[in-house]
Order: sequence, then C-alpha cells, then structure tokens
Amino acid sequence: MRIGIPKEVKNHEYRVGITPQTARSLIDAGHVVLVEKSAGVASGFSDEAYSKIGAKIVTDVFDADMIIKVKEPQKNEIDKFHKGQILFCYLHLAPDPEQTKGLLGKEVVGIAYETVTDKLGHLPLLIPMSEIAGRISIQAGANYLQINNGGKGRLLGGVPGVLPANVVIIGGGVVGTEAARMALGLGANVTILDRSLERLRTLDALYNPLRTLFSSPSNIEEIIPTADLVIGAVLIPGKMAPKVITRELIKKMDKGSVFVDVAIDQGGSSDTSRPTTHDNPVYVEEGVTHYCVTNMPGACARTATQALTQATIPYALMIANLGWKEALKNSPGLRDGLNVCMGQVTHPHVATDLAYLYVPPETFL
Repeated sequence: MRIGIPKEVKNHEYRVGITPQTARSLIDAGHVVLVEKSAGVASGFSDEAYSKIGAKIVTDVFDADMIIKVKEPQKNEIDKFHKGQILFCYLHLAPDPEQTKGLLGKEVVGIAYETVTDKLGHLPLLIPMSEIAGRISIQAGANYLQINNGGKGRLLGGVPGVLPANVVIIGGGVVGTEAARMALGLGANVTILDRSLERLRTLDALYNPLRTLFSSPSNIEEIIPTADLVIGAVLIPGKMAPKVITRELIKKMDKGSVFVDVAIDQGGSSDTSRPTTHDNPVYVEEGVTHYCVTNMPGACARTATQALTQATIPYALMIANLGWKEALKNSPGLRDGLNVCMGQVTHPHVATDLAYLYVPPETFL
C-alpha cells in the first residue's frame, strides 16, 4: 500500500502523523511511505531521518492509498482527496458539519482516532493526547491566572500562610485525571467531578488530598463560583460534548478567573466556549479568561508525536497489511473508528448530532 504523510496545515500544528521509527515498521512490511517535504521538521524529525529508513520525500502525498495525519483535514486538504481513499487521523466530526459534508462528498473511508476502542472499551488512540492535553490545561490555566496575563493574580499552590487556588475539574477521565495530578503537584486545592461513583472512588483512593464530587447540575452550580480555575474535561466518544456549564455560572465566577475547555474539539462544555488557536489562544467572556485551543498537544509536538504514533502504528499496519475491509472485519475496536465511508455516516453519534442517516459499518464489510 502507498501511504502518504502530509505536513499539517492547521494553525500552529507542529505534530506529524508518523515518526521515522514508526514509518520503518510500514516499510519493513513492504509498504511505500511518502512523506511530504518538511512534514516532521517542527517535531524534530528531519527529511534525512525519513530518507534513511527508506521513506520517499515528495511534494504531494495526496495520491496515496491511505493518508495518515494528526488533525482533522482542512478544506484545502479535503479538496485533494479521492474516492475510496483511506483517511486515518483525528476527525471530530460531530461539531464540524462542513468537514463532514466535504468528506462525504469525496467518498473517503474516514477512520477517526478518537472513536477507535480496545477490548476494555477504552480509547487507545485518544488517551496519549488526552494525557498531554490534561497536563497542558493546568500549565495554561496557571499562566493565565497571573495578573500580567489578565488573571486575578493567584498562584496555584499558594505559599506558606496563604491558601492555594481552587481548581475544579469536570470529568474524571484521562484528561481530568492528568489535570488533577498536575494541579495537586503544584499544591492547588483540587476538586474533580464525575458521574461515575466507581471512578470517583478510584480517584479518591489514588490521589490525596484530591476531593471528589458527584457531577450533578446542583453540585456544578454550587462549586463553579468558588473556582479560580475550571477545567472542562467531559467526553462522550464521537458525540458533541454536553454543555455542563451555563453562561450564568460563568458570570458567578470572580473576574480574572480562568476556564480551560479541553472538550472544545467536540464542541466545548460551556455555553461560552468557542474554538481558539495557538496564535490567539484566549478571550474574555463575562470577566473570565477562556482558553479553548483545539489542538493543545500541538504545543508539545515532539512528545505528542512520539506518544501518538506508537499508539497508532499497530492499527496502521493492520489496515495496510489487510486492507481496510479485512482490518475492520478482524477488529471490532478499529471498526468503531469508522466515521464516514463512501458517502455515508457510519458512526451513530455523528449521525445523530448532524442529522444524517446512520449506516452501520458492517454494511460495507
């Protein structure tokens, strides 16, 4: 199979879909890897490093059988796709009707990292980036709490004789857990909310002095106004993120507080959320600084690329070795990743949120 690795074109996206080390696995299996010139440079992987392991450096990769990239394709990339081409990357289609329409029109086979599952129902290709985004959320939040950055002037960990800042994390999954670890490590007063009592018990046992709270509307309404920093970390795989924070709640936070919405890739978890970029990462709404960058891990491109590609390469090999139909037949978890196929929507949450007819993946297999 001919596999194309394009240079990412999203604003300040420095990751790349494959490293030289993981590309070698595909080449050793007999496949041709085409890497767009300078695709890996920002992540620290030179063209020479790819050439040494047998990849071909080219100026255009979009005639390949499969495209492996990181972020959802931008319009100028979608225009280059062709019918039956395999697209393997993050898609986040539910909050993005224009991208969905474009991919359906091109009749590609779109397998989304964020909905691939493993035998335990976990999201193995989302977890590495969720870990990074959770940690970055605290770094960003701490930065924008500084008064020179428009914040209220609170130090997350406080100092002897001065209480630490209050951090509230909504969602106890991978993002929320990593955010809690970072915030606790800095000495903050941390409360995490989740709807699973089993998850809260696990977190309570693992992290002291983390406080846990059941995620009900009344509890959210009570705790948000007390927070200096709120992290939105809610997720329903493939579906629009639920709006768990209202504008009225944002109004009740102190001026200069910070809200970091890691759920922004799936539409955001607050009525006041809207996507931002690394060029212009924040805006102020109701006196609260909002950080809603849609590709947070891109800021730590080398770490993020290495973490992501070591998770994706087994699946990429499966698709390349077997073809997409046989790969999806053999792997129910990979089949969960099929979001669009030959002009049809093949993920139930995407179909529901965007009002398309849902066509089960098995229809194509």
